[in-house]
Amino acid sequence: MTDLLNKRSFLKRAGLATAGAVGATALATPYVKAQEPIRWRLQTYAGPALAEHVVKNAIDWFNTAANGEMVIELYTADQPVPHGELFRAVQTGTIDAAQSDDDSAAAPVDVKVFGAYFPLASRYSLDVPALWHWRGLKEIWEEAYAEIPDVTWLSTGAWDPCNFGTTKPINSLADLNGLRVYTFPTAGQFLSKYGVVPVSLPYEDVEPALQTGELDGICWCGTTELHTVGWANALKYYLTNPLSGAWAGSYFVNTAKWNELPPHLQQLYRMMIDTSHYYRQHWYWAGEASYRLTGKLELTTIPAAEWKQVETDAVAFWDEIAKQSERSARVVEIIKKYNADMELAGPPYRYS
Repeated sequence: MTDLLNKRSFLKRAGLATAGAVGATALATPYVKAQEPIRWRLQTYAGPALAEHVVKNAIDWFNTAANGEMVIELYTADQPVPHGELFRAVQTGTIDAAQSDDDSAAAPVDVKVFGAYFPLASRYSLDVPALWHWRGLKEIWEEAYAEIPDVTWLSTGAWDPCNFGTTKPINSLADLNGLRVYTFPTAGQFLSKYGVVPVSLPYEDVEPALQTGELDGICWCGTTELHTVGWANALKYYLTNPLSGAWAGSYFVNTAKWNELPPHLQQLYRMMIDTSHYYRQHWYWAGEASYRLTGKLELTTIPAAEWKQVETDAVAFWDEIAKQSERSARVVEIIKKYNADMELAGPPYRYS
C-alpha cells in the first residue's frame, strides 16, 4: 500500500513539473503574427470576357488551393501595360507573370514566330501539346528562354483555331485582297501574300474599328472567341478554312519571383497551368462546333482545291522562317515531320 501511494505521489509531482515547464515555455515564446501571403500580379492577353475562361477560373482555383499562402491578382489585356510591352514588363518586375503567345508579346527570342498561329502548322488543338511534350519543342523553348535574363518560360498549351471573321464574304483567295484585318505579326506576314492588310490595334479598340469600317475583319481566333468577346456582333461571316488549328500560348514568370517561391507553390502553379490547358481543350472544342451551328455568323468556305495553294504556300513560308536561325530550322523540321507522320497515321489524325 505504501509503495502504491509513493507511485501516485511521484506521478502527481511529475505532472505538475511538466505542466509548469510547458507553461514557462509558452510564456517565454513571443507571439508571432501570421505571415502575409505572397502576392503576384499576372496579366493576360485576353480582355475581361475571354479571361473568364482562359485564365481567371484557373487563378481562382489556385488562390483557393494556396490556402492563404499566395494570392494571384489578374489583370486583363493592356492593363496595366500595353500588350506589346508585356514581355518586358515581366522582365523588369512591373508584373510578376504573364499569359500570352510569344509573337504578340514581342518575346526577344528567335522562336517567337512559332507562338500564336504559325500558318497551317497544326490542325487540331491536341497537336500543340503533342508537339511540345512529345516532339521536342518543350526542350527547345527551355533552351531559347534560358538565354533571356529575368524571365522563365513555364509552359505552352493550345487555345482555339484561327479563322477569318469578316464583314464581307470570303469565297475565294481573291476575296482576301485588300481586307484590313486584325491579326498576329507572323500570321499577318504570311497573309500579306494574298493582299491582306494586317492592322495592329489595342484589344479594346477592335470592335469599334469593325463598327466604323476601319477593319474589315479579324484573323485572331475561332468562332467561340468571336462570340464570347462580342466581336461577332460587328461581323457577318465566318470562313471555315483555318489558318491554324490552334493558338499556341505560353505562361511566363519573372525569374527572381519564381525562384523565391517554395517548391510546393511552384508545383501548385504548374498544376494551375495544366488545369487551365485542360479546361480550354474542351471549352474551345465544344464551342467551335456549337457556334457554327447556332452562332450569329454566316459560314463561308474557300474550295479545298483552291485552299490547297495556301497549304503549299505555308510550307514555303516555313522554309523561309527556318533560314532565320539554326534553332528555327530545328523547329520547322519537327513541325514538318510531325505533320507528315499525322498524314501517314490517317484518320482521325488527318483526313485526306
